[in-house]
Amino acid sequence: PYASSGSFDTLFVLLSAYIVFFMQAGFAMLCAGSVRSKNTMNIMLKNVLDACVGAIFFYIFGYGVAYGTGSNNNGFIGVSNFALSDTTSSGDWTGFLFQWAFAAAAATIVSGAVAERTKFEAYLAYSAVLTGFVYPVVVHWVWSTEGWLGAFNTLSSSPLLDVGMMDFAGSGVVHMTGGVAGLMGAWLVGPRIGRFDSEGKAVDMPGHSAPLVVLGTFILWFGWYGFNPGSMLLFDGAEVAVGRTAVTTTLSAAAAGITTLMIKYMQVGVWDLIAVCNGALAGLVGITASCSVVEPWAAILCGFVASFVYVGACELLLKLKIDDPLEASPVHGFCGAWGVIFLGLMAKKEYVSEVYGVGLDSDALSYGVFYGSNGRLFVCQIIGILVIAAWVGTLIGGLFAALKAANMLRISVEEEEAGLDVSHHGGSAYNEVATAGGASSKEV
Repeated sequence: PYASSGSFDTLFVLLSAYIVFFMQAGFAMLCAGSVRSKNTMNIMLKNVLDACVGAIFFYIFGYGVAYGTGSNNNGFIGVSNFALSDTTSSGDWTGFLFQWAFAAAAATIVSGAVAERTKFEAYLAYSAVLTGFVYPVVVHWVWSTEGWLGAFNTLSSSPLLDVGMMDFAGSGVVHMTGGVAGLMGAWLVGPRIGRFDSEGKAVDMPGHSAPLVVLGTFILWFGWYGFNPGSMLLFDGAEVAVGRTAVTTTLSAAAAGITTLMIKYMQVGVWDLIAVCNGALAGLVGITASCSVVEPWAAILCGFVASFVYVGACELLLKLKIDDPLEASPVHGFCGAWGVIFLGLMAKKEYVSEVYGVGLDSDALSYGVFYGSNGRLFVCQIIGILVIAAWVGTLIGGLFAALKAANMLRISVEEEEAGLDVSHHGGSAYNEVATAGGASSKEV
């Protein structure tokens, strides 16, 4: 799956992998700031273990499921290179690290959706299943040369509809996977105690630290410069496309942040800091699929619409009484789907040819319907959204349902009211707080 093994290109992919992995720090800060202080250690431990559990299970199973090839290679699932047993080239070593960072990001998305009321053991089970099997199968479909769904398919005589689904850096593969998994978890675990009143109206439960939310947002935004430009997987000869990808990433985030600010002000009459942070992330998620194949002005349009998708999805979940403390499924699931659709609308012919290596005069070249394409790419994008949602929703939903049936999903009322830090982790993230008289006391 990696186009070049030259030293400079290898360095480029490795540095991108390191930047993407640093997004785990961003997720940790964002999650910590968005929950109540009594659950801070719990959610940060889950973030740390996403990286740890994800590394082991992606090494043993996931990378082989995603990219393994062999005599029984097929479009559904990889069949070799488990535990990197067949790895010899620098491309595969580098590829594993880069793809593990993506897998860890997909797993971490769910921690916010099920925050403050989920058993620790259930979360470990989910993280292992997602990184070891569910997410890698989606990767195989879209990004491997054998995948039945993707544009890179060389196994069959032609990709899906002679075009295949395009998702450059993972609006669908990474973010929709994590967002749909988070939605299923939030639905099945149920809302936090007190989240909805006796009449079914939502009760605000704000996080305890806006500074941590802002810090996490900026770290994640920085990480996207590894996520999106790094997905080119080489730099030599692709400098223009890499630079363009960084610009479109920036503009979509900026447009979504500003638009969300205005939407929330018109709705509630306040300049909402937290909503702006999530809006910027929604713009980043939305542009991830098409970042390399759209014009900068189109990236602004992508972010503008992503903000409405984010705000609308949040309102929808509240009407359905689904409690997602970090609004992870609106940001990643719904805006991930929007990103996949947007590519089918606005992918520029010349950029698709440049990035995906399809000749400008080839019958296999399809691009955005806005530019007069035949629509085959758009249809592939819709099929991709449907099958990813069905696959992840069925398997992860089934896992959460089984855990719920076994009474292994949700903590007790007493533990939830006390807070997970005290009831499960032996203390508080903030062991002492200052009192009015200058002394210190344990936080309650």
